[in-house]
Amino acid sequence: MLFSLIGIGVFTYGVIFTLLSLLSDCDLQLLFYEKFGKSPRRLKGKVVFITGASSGIGEHIAYALAKCGVRLVLAARRNEELQRVKRNCIDSSKGLLEDRDVLVIQMDVTDTASHRKHFQHAVLHFGRVDILVNNAGRSQRAMWATTEMSVDRQLFDLNVFGVVSLTRVALEHFDKVGCGHVAVVSSLAGILPVPYSGTYTASKHAIHGYFNSLRTERLGKNIHVTLLCPGPTFSNFLAECFTEKEGEKYNGSVQPSDKRMTAERCGYLSAVALANKTSESWIAVFPLISFTYIAVYFPIVFNIALRLLGPETLFKLRDSKDLDEMTEYGSISRSTTVGFQ
Repeated sequence: MLFSLIGIGVFTYGVIFTLLSLLSDCDLQLLFYEKFGKSPRRLKGKVVFITGASSGIGEHIAYALAKCGVRLVLAARRNEELQRVKRNCIDSSKGLLEDRDVLVIQMDVTDTASHRKHFQHAVLHFGRVDILVNNAGRSQRAMWATTEMSVDRQLFDLNVFGVVSLTRVALEHFDKVGCGHVAVVSSLAGILPVPYSGTYTASKHAIHGYFNSLRTERLGKNIHVTLLCPGPTFSNFLAECFTEKEGEKYNGSVQPSDKRMTAERCGYLSAVALANKTSESWIAVFPLISFTYIAVYFPIVFNIALRLLGPETLFKLRDSKDLDEMTEYGSISRSTTVGFQ
């Protein structure tokens, strides 16, 4: 009788878990926190430093936090775009933020020698920084075998080493004040073996290695680490993607008909994750959350499915396009992909 009850309970849990993962646009822990956890409004008055804040996910994380009265440091290379985001943050806060509450810092994340100067500027302005959100980065569309090593180095300088450098500067401040929170906008590509973006995927796996290790080192020391893992999102990222050749941009575009999450929704869920200090949060439209659960918890099933579906299917799930449609962009050519059919 006891074992029957346990069996029924496990089966019921599995059914509910599966249904929720099919219906949700985030992992189930984040879904729970969105419904029953701490609201991002609990962050009111905190100071959050966001890199890559001039567009895309970083811009919309800023908006989500501004609506809650969070004071912001907006950092990126494009000053004009940062000023635009600043004005929108103040307007969307509906009186919670004034001009002094949003600091703009023009910086290049790959210029690691400048990190200490820029971070100290924020500390001097606000008196402290509570949360660092490492969002700056670029994606990639390229063939693994023909990617130039210079591209590997440039992408890692931006997506990995710039993030690690700025975080180490922030940790010095957090250690002095006795607490702090580091977040990194990673990707589902940091969990899944995403094809046709080998360097980008590797950079995100490296981010998980770095920051999971940091989290383990700082257990019990009031330093929190959050990995935000969005899937396909509406932004201008395709235009700026690396390809396999140095100096070349992918120059792709996102279409309204693509199956992607809005940057606004992604920004809000990221704010929920920050408020609840999650360790890792997955954010994506159906069916990628379910696909990720299978990859993590049932790797044999995932590998069988991947063999049956082929890498082109995973590519289409990522970019909402067939591989044939992508030959007009960048350096992915049909002749180089026939080996994957």
